[in-house]
Amino acid sequence: MSGETDLIKLYSGRILALAADIPHLDRLADPDATVKKRSPLCGSTVTVDVKMKDGRIAEFGQDVKACALGQASAAVVGAAIIGTTRDQVETARDQLKMMLKQDGPAPDAPFDGLEVLIPAREYKNRHASIMLALEATAEAMAQAEQANCA
Repeated sequence: MSGETDLIKLYSGRILALAADIPHLDRLADPDATVKKRSPLCGSTVTVDVKMKDGRIAEFGQDVKACALGQASAAVVGAAIIGTTRDQVETARDQLKMMLKQDGPAPDAPFDGLEVLIPAREYKNRHASIMLALEATAEAMAQAEQANCA
């Protein structure tokens, strides 16, 4: 029964509210890069489109098919992503991974809203879904930068 109660606490009102209001759900018509990431454990997927300008995300679109935790993560990322650099996104990705796997602190601003997912540390089977949005975005940014350099 304790495990069931913990799971109910995990899906807090704040997480469910984020999951219900994910920004930038429209895909971009002409992105600089598109990356789709999938969690093999649960089947969650996140596809992101990015358009870059001066080394920063100018436009962002995402298609999110994930559990509430993956959706909440995508909502926080979507709300903070415009204007960020690849370094900021990669740092947030690495900090989120440390937060989940090594009890590290929440990512720095502008991705500090991911602290809402601290209770998910104990649910290792959800970590991959939570990571999808930042992983896909970092990879898309790298691809966009390579394409613009070619």
